[in-house]
Amino acid sequence: MAATSARSVAWQWLAVAAAVAAASLIGGTPAEARRGGKESIGFYELRRGEFSVVVTNWGATILTVNLPDKNGHIDDVVLGYKDIGSYVNDTTYFGALVGRVANRIAGGRFTVKGHAFHTYKNDGNNTLHGGHRGFNQVFWSVRERATGHFPYITFYYRSYDGEQGFPGALDVLVTYKIDGDYSFSVTMYARPVDDGKPTPVNLAQHTYWNLRGHGNGTILDHSVQIFASAVTPVGAGLIPTGAVSPVSGTPFDFRAPAPPGARIADVPGGGYDINYVLDGEADGQGVRKAAVVSEPTSGRVLELWSDQPGLQFYTGNFLKGDEGKGGARYVKHGGLCLETQDYPDAVHNAKFPTEIYRKGQEYKHYMLYKFSLAKK
Repeated sequence: MAATSARSVAWQWLAVAAAVAAASLIGGTPAEARRGGKESIGFYELRRGEFSVVVTNWGATILTVNLPDKNGHIDDVVLGYKDIGSYVNDTTYFGALVGRVANRIAGGRFTVKGHAFHTYKNDGNNTLHGGHRGFNQVFWSVRERATGHFPYITFYYRSYDGEQGFPGALDVLVTYKIDGDYSFSVTMYARPVDDGKPTPVNLAQHTYWNLRGHGNGTILDHSVQIFASAVTPVGAGLIPTGAVSPVSGTPFDFRAPAPPGARIADVPGGGYDINYVLDGEADGQGVRKAAVVSEPTSGRVLELWSDQPGLQFYTGNFLKGDEGKGGARYVKHGGLCLETQDYPDAVHNAKFPTEIYRKGQEYKHYMLYKFSLAKK
């Protein structure tokens, strides 16, 4: 996990006001930094040997994850836009940190302590991933950065009271850290700032993975295992019904490893896009194995561990051949997302774990990605 010292030092910075800048279209190839109004867009590499992760402070976004296959060939295994301007005008959430509330809020409306709040509707009649200008569409400032054997970077953002309709100001930190030879973690914290203004918080990391290498076909033949025996089924608009349904006997059953393509034709809506109720055994800090993905050609294996109760499994159903990094074309199902999270639309379902936080409370979300090669 992120070092306690890094977390405490980063929180000390929160007395510094976050500069507000208007996002402008910036084209071209990434450089160390490009100016964008009062803020600058920076690109930061975390490296350990031949394993590297590149992130940017625009949307606290993961841009690349490079690692070797079974033959020692290095590939970038995450999908991304062709230039930074496309990230500024993000519609697909490639690599983004999404919030203040990830996933959907039905009707763009919720009530806290008898007060109704209306959030920006950017998905039909619903709010998706925090609204039109969610956390993926803002500048984050760098609060701490370290190199060495365990390099990390911490980004900070203050979400203002009323932003996209959400109540109360919110201080948010996210740390990306290389934890081992082929592993990296994402640790997210959030704290409400204002007295008497509780707010929903549910952050998620929206990276699209293709372990064969981004732009190399679909993920339908990847092997996927999800440690969950139930899902939260959805109705119209992909809004949870409030039920928790067993996966046994359904195409949503990934308790044993299986390729998504085997049963995707039986899934309504053209592919998987649903929250799994994680139930694997947790350690003393509440961290459990959430999913394992492997790809036969490259031999790459990805394990995901997290302390969150849910996992959104999404198979890139809305990708449609758009140009990505290096001229790659991302076809439908060209990447998959494993988004650990609280249950979607929890503000409307009292039986779901709460996502309401008040001043003095801290939201925490931990993810660990472990990469390896399949044993022969």
